Amino acid sequence: MFRAWIIWLLSALFMCYKYAIEVSPSVMTTHLMSEFNLSGAEMGNLAATYFYAYLIMQIPAGLLIDRWGPRRVTTIAIFLCGVGAWIFSIADSFFLACLGRFITGVGAAFAAVNCLKLIANWFPAKQFALMAGLMMTVGMLGAVCGQAPLSQFIAALGWRMAISDISMAGLILSAVFLFVVRDKAPHHREVDLMPAKPNVFKNLKSVLRNPQSWYLSFYSGLAFGPVSAFGGLWGVPFLNEAFGFTMHDAAQGASLIFLGFGVGAPILGWYSDKIGKRKPVMFWGTLVATIALCAILYGPITSHEIVYALLFILGFSISSFLLCFTMMKETHNVVLAATSMGFMNAFDALFGAFSDPLTGKVLDLWWTGTMAEGARTFSVSAYHCALAILFVYFIASLVMIKPIKETHCKQAYPSGLP
Repeated sequence: MFRAWIIWLLSALFMCYKYAIEVSPSVMTTHLMSEFNLSGAEMGNLAATYFYAYLIMQIPAGLLIDRWGPRRVTTIAIFLCGVGAWIFSIADSFFLACLGRFITGVGAAFAAVNCLKLIANWFPAKQFALMAGLMMTVGMLGAVCGQAPLSQFIAALGWRMAISDISMAGLILSAVFLFVVRDKAPHHREVDLMPAKPNVFKNLKSVLRNPQSWYLSFYSGLAFGPVSAFGGLWGVPFLNEAFGFTMHDAAQGASLIFLGFGVGAPILGWYSDKIGKRKPVMFWGTLVATIALCAILYGPITSHEIVYALLFILGFSISSFLLCFTMMKETHNVVLAATSMGFMNAFDALFGAFSDPLTGKVLDLWWTGTMAEGARTFSVSAYHCALAILFVYFIASLVMIKPIKETHCKQAYPSGLP
């Protein structure tokens, strides 16, 4: 059991690393827009290049991990993250910066699927929701580190040196992962989760033909999209403009979303297991997150403390969306764990890839021509219009919960293909 926890920790650290890189543009928007002379839409596209690669690789990531095992595939993935971050750190053109983000996204696409697969391989099924929640807790620590701490790191060393150091950390993690991690527990408690010759096309067909795969995946993308776009890109400049936060305080505020997410994920996973239901937790969590985002964007709030509290509540409550990954596993045969969850993760990437440039384009349409330190600045009204898209996402995700079938925390196909 000790080895299982070590393997889980290394996988969770990859999640931590992935999220730190993913949200890092939020504290570099001014630096990057000034450095590469970017508009809001171009800044959104630069951040979204990561999600383009993430989207393309999600289903292949699941298939590759199911076929070749987490250890070998994920070692290469972590290495690619480090290489991509290094290219981004030395980029002297917009194209090269996008290339670095793209390569990082290719590697990062394997993080969640790898960790969920290893949880399924090393831990009892009844612990899956809890371990997945703890995985997100560690992952969100990376998102927190990618906000205020990274902001201070950049202030001290410059953004290029900061990202270069992050790239080195990824290369070290890939080497440790290769030598420590093993694909499967020596003695399986239930079934062999990694058959010797899986039929990858049959696996994918099985996932695609199940309507629940689509309902759960659309819900997942719609629910997590606002967290990605607000917390990972536009939240920091919005808090700076709307509430007069310093950039450091704004970064701290944005980090509270991910801190709340990290705290909420295991608690709501545990609570869902306790009551034996998934959908009610997902519905009420998403509803509270919708109200919190609406209050942050449009509420008559002047107190910074209230804004901080709402940001934490937003992250805590929307962490309930993570239960849809557990439902995806429970809906399909366990041998399809990586493939099915890779399919779902593709929708998270799809909405992230779409949202960043879309909100940036709306900001450009409302831009009044003001500049600060060589970068465009946007009014509160511009942010209100652009970020209204995220509020619509939350409303749509609430509607999408209705056709999802409750699993009652039970595996639908404990053995054999459906």
